[in-house]
Amino acid sequence: MKRATFAVLAAPAALAGVLFFVLPLGALVVDAFGEGGGAFARVFALPTFWPSLAGSALLTLVAASVSTLVGLAVAVHLASLPERPRTLLSFVIALPLTFSGLIVAYGFILGWGRAGFFTQLLAMAGADAAIVGGALFTPVGLAFASSYYLIPRVVMALLPVLVNFDRTQLIAAESLGATRAQAFRQVLLPQIAGPVAGAACLVAAVVFGAYGTALALVGTQLRILPLQLYSLVSETGSDFPAAAALALLITAACSVMMAVGEAFGSRHERHLAA
Repeated sequence: MKRATFAVLAAPAALAGVLFFVLPLGALVVDAFGEGGGAFARVFALPTFWPSLAGSALLTLVAASVSTLVGLAVAVHLASLPERPRTLLSFVIALPLTFSGLIVAYGFILGWGRAGFFTQLLAMAGADAAIVGGALFTPVGLAFASSYYLIPRVVMALLPVLVNFDRTQLIAAESLGATRAQAFRQVLLPQIAGPVAGAACLVAAVVFGAYGTALALVGTQLRILPLQLYSLVSETGSDFPAAAALALLITAACSVMMAVGEAFGSRHERHLAA
């Protein structure tokens, strides 16, 4: 491809990157470092910063772990299906990715809140509706709701890898006496460990920086960094340099997670090419 043709084709993407990433990020950098390191010092001095960091880390660990395990199981099952039902189920599974965090939160409130449909069904079976419904508005409930849109991301990331996997290796392992579980652990899993880790890093970055679902479910009471940032830029907040500094910290954390995921993915591609 000629350089001129490549430049014309890449220009829209480059323009979008400048308008929607470089310029906003540059504005954050200017605000955050306008006082030297004072804005970052105020962020670290906030009494809720370190508890919020711990809360975000715990939420990310739980939600990403659960989503990766469930998404891997779903992807393995889909990969074993014929093409037509696999395509249909993939479309259904990918639908949650089209919904915003607020819509997901309200859907879970209608389904699992104190007066929700599923909560009332469990109440008929003898469960305490107040306990079941109240659990949705806790960190555990937030991890549960977040998994709704994290699991499809894992499935979509792993499905092409599993569809293209040479399943004769599993058949050969089972013919030599391995159980299906042993073949999965000793043959399949080591070869897809890179993509699985990459998918886990992807959903970890998503849930670490997401705030819409958390804001709708638990308000600003839950101590996680995105809600801490929201409180700094809401009507009650006025320290915009500190908000910019916190936004940069969250961006840096998510970028590190994505970089680790890309490193795992690159290692897997090099292994395939070897």
